Amino acid sequence: MKIYSAKDVATWFILKFAESGDVVTHLKIQKLLYYAEAWHQVLNNSELFKEKIQAWAHGPVVPEIFHTYKEHGWNTLPVPKDTKLPKFSKKTEGVLIQVIDSYGELPAKTLERMTHGDQPWINARKGFEPEQRCEKVMPKTEIKSFFKTKYGM
Repeated sequence: MKIYSAKDVATWFILKFAESGDVVTHLKIQKLLYYAEAWHQVLNNSELFKEKIQAWAHGPVVPEIFHTYKEHGWNTLPVPKDTKLPKFSKKTEGVLIQVIDSYGELPAKTLERMTHGDQPWINARKGFEPEQRCEKVMPKTEIKSFFKTKYGM
């Protein structure tokens, strides 16, 4: 199965929120990327995007996406000028729709708290203080295993 870019997945989420008249923050996009990667691995048995996920203080983060949107801080992200949705396979788009349906209504801070309870984030943060900078990668194999167990698959 094709592996996409995290930027395309983030853009898809931003445009989907805009379609429904809603907005999304950088913090929320990061959590949606984490859940999308996890669900894609469990449901489609393959990675969604090639970029790594790190265990930062506020939860899982894809550094490339952080650097793309960091200038917006805690504010809502702008809708991209090109409003055409990135193309994904039917199976991949199905996963993204499930992720937005499951987590899209939740506040970013709620998603952050949820990710703080996930074993891959906890394991990667071992030895770090709660607000301490951490760039340890959360292995995607561990994310997949955790979610397969969590959902009894």
